[in-house]
Amino acid sequence: DWHFLPIDAPQTPQNDATSMFGLSYERLIVMIGFTFLLMLSGLSQRTLVSRSDDSWGLASAAKAKANVRSACSNVKDFVVSIRRELHRVPEVMYNEEETSAIIQKHLDSLNIDYTSGWGVNTKTDRIPGPGGYGVVAQIGTGRAPTVLLRADIDALPITEQTAKEFKSTHPGKMHACGHDGHTSMLLGAAAVLNSMDLDGTVKLIFQPAEEGGAGGLRMIEEGVLEDEPKVQAAFGIHLWPALPSGQVGSRPGVVLAACDRFEIQISGIGGHAAMPHLTVDPLVAQSALVMSLQTIVSRRVSPLSAGVVSITKVEGGAAFNVIPEGVTIWGTIRSLTDEDLAFLKSSVESMSHDVSKSHGCNATVTWSPDAYPATVNDLGLWENVGSKVAAEVSDTKEVVPVKPTMGAEDFSFLAKGVPANFYLLGQGSKTGVTDWGLHHPRFDIDEDVLVKGVELHVRSALEGIKRLKEVAGGEL
Repeated sequence: DWHFLPIDAPQTPQNDATSMFGLSYERLIVMIGFTFLLMLSGLSQRTLVSRSDDSWGLASAAKAKANVRSACSNVKDFVVSIRRELHRVPEVMYNEEETSAIIQKHLDSLNIDYTSGWGVNTKTDRIPGPGGYGVVAQIGTGRAPTVLLRADIDALPITEQTAKEFKSTHPGKMHACGHDGHTSMLLGAAAVLNSMDLDGTVKLIFQPAEEGGAGGLRMIEEGVLEDEPKVQAAFGIHLWPALPSGQVGSRPGVVLAACDRFEIQISGIGGHAAMPHLTVDPLVAQSALVMSLQTIVSRRVSPLSAGVVSITKVEGGAAFNVIPEGVTIWGTIRSLTDEDLAFLKSSVESMSHDVSKSHGCNATVTWSPDAYPATVNDLGLWENVGSKVAAEVSDTKEVVPVKPTMGAEDFSFLAKGVPANFYLLGQGSKTGVTDWGLHHPRFDIDEDVLVKGVELHVRSALEGIKRLKEVAGGEL
């Protein structure tokens, strides 16, 4: 028993009065005061999102954790302002220097630890730009369980055609795939998660070079999954104009296709267009090859499988009266499995050589440095975490069961390394303003859904950690 008054203190009738707890009222008051002082001492040591300003309403970690939606809504202005800041300065893959600086600036303002220099370009002979602009932040205990949240940060070589006051200031470059939104949503999630007492660790990766540069693979090669604490599950989001704003779509299994791109150089013998019999015309070979390549999917791939072979660019010749020495063809192949992608690749190779040879020409086929595998949602993680989180956040309170799409994502590299889930966050509007497709020069984001993305990230992190603790190394 703790005695806060001298044991031999003179007892008066008032001293003899006792509370319902069997203590004198004087002792009870002192004990309550002492307890209050202990609570204040503990709170003074708490590190909050903003040490001088709680305008976001995140000062109570317990309250923020209990009311995730409210906490995420409170960072809306913060997230929207970052999205617009990033949208003004789009940078293409492996050249995201200013973008990376903006990300680091905001992480500094949140007092969140991070490392930079990730995603160095190891394929400079094929892809321009030094890379090294990726950022990895870490929140929580620094111990397992560990989940990863990812955003891509690069833009596209597209000239923007919107009338926004914050439109691109970099000629010929545009955030036309929503990566400015992805990055701002993850920074918003960082702000919310940093206010919470987590039961594990959250790694937040800001990844360069998604648009064909395999920046995610470069970061994996550099150790982003294996560095302690090792990542045990990963989550990612893509804004999706094909879904109404506020809805969340995804599915178990394959979500996005495997992908590769090719360049075919057809070499012949040039000469005067008036004397084609003295030449070996690569344009004729090219025309035949483009048509023949379309038979791969229609005649070589099972009707029950999915495949795409698309020719997207042809270049050759410089004058109306000259047969050129060569022609170059560019295109892409897509499939829902890595095995079918390998089949498409071998078919393009053999057909290019055979058709070119039949016209007296030679063909050289070059592929991208890194083919993208299919993006696959882990079934256990989806059943126990992803589907529940998506339904909770979606305006419809259920997941939109989307069909697999032939678009590709280098989040797929993360999904091959650890169990992962990938969400499609609807942002299509009835007015049509944000219905423009990805990679369109008039693409725009419904900024009202950005807090939905913040909430998807935060809930995925919390529920992912919870599930990992439950299974303790077992099946998700």
